[in-house]
Amino acid sequence: MAADPEIILHHYDASPFSEKARLMLGAKSLAWRSVKTPNMMPKPDLVPLTGGYRRAPVMQIGADIFCDSQVILAEIERRAPEPRMIGGLDFAINLWADRLFFMVTVPIIFGEIGEAVPRAFIEDREKLSGRPFDVAAMKAAAGPMRGQWRAHAGWIEGGLKGDAGGFLAGDRAGLADIAAYMNVWFLAGATPGITDALLAGMEHLDAWRARIAALGHGRRTEMTGADALDVARDAEPEAFTRHDAADPAGLAPGTSVTVSADDYGRDPVAGTLVALDAERVVIARDTRDLGRLHVHFPRAGYVVAAS
Repeated sequence: MAADPEIILHHYDASPFSEKARLMLGAKSLAWRSVKTPNMMPKPDLVPLTGGYRRAPVMQIGADIFCDSQVILAEIERRAPEPRMIGGLDFAINLWADRLFFMVTVPIIFGEIGEAVPRAFIEDREKLSGRPFDVAAMKAAAGPMRGQWRAHAGWIEGGLKGDAGGFLAGDRAGLADIAAYMNVWFLAGATPGITDALLAGMEHLDAWRARIAALGHGRRTEMTGADALDVARDAEPEAFTRHDAADPAGLAPGTSVTVSADDYGRDPVAGTLVALDAERVVIARDTRDLGRLHVHFPRAGYVVAAS
């Protein structure tokens, strides 16, 4: 019997969205291969897999490519259902963390460290977001945003106070915990003194973040980007047949489409629709160098259009 294909995570260590995937792999005690992708363009070992998507993380399993942490977390849960970590409104909490909480965290961090950020990184993020990377504006916003950040953290503290199990949904960690932890981890890694001040008096949250960190990252071994491309070249994508014929987009499998994020990093990825449902959209890309790839995106937060 052939071995199951390896989980390959294209990421970089300081990426907060990648930390969610790493913790999910840790909570499930999974083995995975780590491919370090640069934190800015060019990304010569990533873009050939995704067709243009450039954000981190990206997960690869053979010739199936999973873009955005939302679909990565869902796929990890599908392939390794025990311990169960996703249920209820967990993905709504995940989207809150990715967007509302994250957009409060960013100006606090870069208002503090922005003057030390390399010019190449600033230019890259301006291209990614389509907006100026204005350190002065972030510095001015950082003060008011600190109050908002503490308010978001207060929701976590309140959720932990109301449950004697030690986690947001009971006696073991779930996606809600990993998602809520992301911005605490990101701020603490960049500005630990500010984080400690903003969490003052939140004893439940402080103990909880140590428990989430203790989940670890599973069994990680390093891999080169070139080797990951070889894996994709030598594999065939798995069948995906979960198509919702009643989907409001009205797109049938076989339609030429583009998929793009609706917030930032909106580079469209073109392909042929394999299937879509309320959770994800899968497109096929036939490439000269790597053969056929299936690229998976979340449905929430992405726009699918006929091309």
